Amino acid sequence: MGWDKNGRYYTRSKRVNGRVVREYVGGGRVGELVARMDAIKRDKRETERQCARLEREEVAELDAPLVELNELADLLARAALLAAGYVQHNRGAWRKKRG
Repeated sequence: MGWDKNGRYYTRSKRVNGRVVREYVGGGRVGELVARMDAIKRDKRETERQCARLEREEVAELDAPLVELNELADLLARAALLAAGYVQHNRGAWRKKRG
């Protein structure tokens, strides 16, 4: 996206059927206004991406204690099953050990 080499007219790129196609917008005042609108849209998308990233980080931070609790519960269950004489068959079902 942008102005041509001499700054006479503004074009922008868009995808049509998987191909990138340059669209002529215009020069002068019209080109300037459309260029500003495109810049505002880009800034808005970037802000939304940053907000989504911060939200994901916040959720991951809140989930961290639950993940740790889940791992400890799995460890406790594994220890209880081993103490009761069970073995885990091929990382799958727990089975009572023979003899």
